[in-house]
Amino acid sequence: MLRFLLLIWLLPVSVFAQTTLRVVDEQSGEPVPYASLKGNNQQAYVADENGVITLTIAVQTEMQLSHVAFQSRQVTVPDSGELTISMQRAETSLTEVVVSSFDSERPLLEQAAGIARVAESELYRFNETSLVHAFNTKPGIRVEERAPASYRISIRGSSLRAPFGVRNVKVYWNGIPFTAADGTTPLNMLDLSNIQNTEIIKGPAGSIYGAGNGGVISFKSDLRVTENRIGTDFSLGDFGLMRYRIGVDQQMEEGGIKVSYAKQRSDGYREHTAMDREVLQVTGYFKPSDKQRLTTQLLYSDLFYELPGALTAAQREEDPRQARPGSAAQNASIDQQSMYGVLSHDYQINPNFSNKTSIYINTVDFENPFNLDYKKETQYSYGGRSSFTYDGAWGPIPVRLIGGGEYQFSKTAAQNFGNRGGMADTVRFSDELLTTTAFLFQQIEAELSDRFLMTLGLSENFSSFDIARNIDAINGMPSTAKRTFDPVIIPRIALSAKLNPTAALHASISSGFSPPTIDEVRTNEGTINLDLEAEKGINYELGYRGSFNQGRVNVDGSVFYFQLDETITTYTNEQGVVLFRNAGATDQKGIEFLVDYALIRNQLAFVQELKLTHTFAGHYFTFADFMQGENDYSGNDLTGVAPHTVVNQLDIRTRPGFYVNFTHQFVDDIPLNDANTVYQEAYHLVNARTGWRGTAGNKLDLEVFAGVENMLNASYSLGNDLNPFGGRYFQPAATRNFYGGIKVGLKY
Repeated sequence: MLRFLLLIWLLPVSVFAQTTLRVVDEQSGEPVPYASLKGNNQQAYVADENGVITLTIAVQTEMQLSHVAFQSRQVTVPDSGELTISMQRAETSLTEVVVSSFDSERPLLEQAAGIARVAESELYRFNETSLVHAFNTKPGIRVEERAPASYRISIRGSSLRAPFGVRNVKVYWNGIPFTAADGTTPLNMLDLSNIQNTEIIKGPAGSIYGAGNGGVISFKSDLRVTENRIGTDFSLGDFGLMRYRIGVDQQMEEGGIKVSYAKQRSDGYREHTAMDREVLQVTGYFKPSDKQRLTTQLLYSDLFYELPGALTAAQREEDPRQARPGSAAQNASIDQQSMYGVLSHDYQINPNFSNKTSIYINTVDFENPFNLDYKKETQYSYGGRSSFTYDGAWGPIPVRLIGGGEYQFSKTAAQNFGNRGGMADTVRFSDELLTTTAFLFQQIEAELSDRFLMTLGLSENFSSFDIARNIDAINGMPSTAKRTFDPVIIPRIALSAKLNPTAALHASISSGFSPPTIDEVRTNEGTINLDLEAEKGINYELGYRGSFNQGRVNVDGSVFYFQLDETITTYTNEQGVVLFRNAGATDQKGIEFLVDYALIRNQLAFVQELKLTHTFAGHYFTFADFMQGENDYSGNDLTGVAPHTVVNQLDIRTRPGFYVNFTHQFVDDIPLNDANTVYQEAYHLVNARTGWRGTAGNKLDLEVFAGVENMLNASYSLGNDLNPFGGRYFQPAATRNFYGGIKVGLKY
């Protein structure tokens, strides 16, 4: 009887034993107050001001721990006892954002350069069909899309020499050079799902990344596999927009495999602007040992899009949706299939010494009927990059030494035909193109004191191209042309000075160069311009970064002066073919500024976060020395660059999961010719998105969303033709349009 009474007395203790959780900041170890813990039954427990949660559960349970300023995580809560759980900050301040620019992982606060970061969450503030709007929220960066998938990128005015495509900017994807050896970048191959985070260096970074005065864009996918998951997205929009994606993550012992397939199509706002793209990415992530990480990637893209061509002012007023006369009849379009195979290896040789090596092979089939001709190309290329890092000391001074090299080779069979009703006609010329580029780089980072970090970098650059013209129907004789550029040495010196733990000044002097691309040397009308010289420039920059009020307020600003010699500019002949020339020098003075602040950040309130962001770019760029025949354009504003750009953003996130993203962008008048007689008028562009994100238990993630682009129905061009023949400047962008979609993720 006594044993029975004792059992009855102890039973409630065993069934209703308490569990105490202590939630702490992973970095500082400080308590995280008011974190929310939620189980399958959706009952929520909230930590007190000391980060302590006390709860009573019958059995061990998987639960979701979240906080507005930290990354959410799954935790296994025992049925009794005490447990300390650490949470990783959600990078709400500049002191917490770590970037790997200049091949060195350091907090953004310590980086002595103009660097912009586009997080995955910023890509998903818009319709998820392209990176255009997200990139255009960053000061000094402008991405143009004259037709769906027809991109042009300008970093501090670097698109001056890009009538089409991405030039003068070096692009990397998961550590491999995505910019080909010939200087072109197939950015439109990528679906947004192939990109999770992006770092952008504004201005020349040749000391460690080689050619490209505009800067460097580094795209990164999340290669790790942390759970078994299947997810799918589906969205629809005006002008025939449709996109869907399906992805599977499968864990394996010490690694895993990811497979993602995305398809996107649209009819386009204008006539003859249809687009269709399929992208498949397969990623393998493995850890052969504690010191090694091995990743393999296969990326296949099949892209087709139509080219409507630019309109005159009169045609734009008559009907902005029309295509340039002849574009549809000649089937002006791009049809491109490309495949990348990538192998990357990270090796921590010892605690102080590590290596990162990536190699790739790439094949491209390219077909481009245009109003004036028909181009076919088949390209095979390969290359790689290897970087060694040593962390040690030089006497009492901690140093980081970085050294390595990069090599790229491409072989292209290129043929140009006449265009008869959209079909390839008689061959005009046929070339075999060989392009090689390589460079070595060295960098030392010295921590002169707790406050001062000095960086010295240097690269030695080599490039050449070889053109064998096997068929020449114009001149009647085969020929060869070869150009080997003189080796170019590119230095950089930079200094970062901490004013306090959350604020720093930075200054840098960096050189850059950019040889002409193969498309600029070998133009569509058949000439080979061996006289084009490489652009060379030097950039002076001074900046400030700071975070205040525990990361609620962040400021990032800089002023710069960039001098560019042998500037490559474009002009158009009477047949409408774009040609290139060196045009003297440019002076580019600018100021760029970003501030964001959280008016509300409260885990317990209905509105958990209300955040405002403002950016400003003032680009005062002029031709310093530019003669065109008898015309002296010296002192004119640089073609294609808006002197002022302002962006305002409002983000609201609520406890039930509803959110609102609002974006306003002002773009000033843009000169469209070197004479500064034709301008794109200033415009205001407003975009908005709202939706709900939530979970159903521990296994299912859901999101539904809807949005509107060009809310004010502004008349504008998201990219214009510069210095065109016949006054065809304008590529009208879409009027007000709507979209919506759903995302589902299931853990298994």
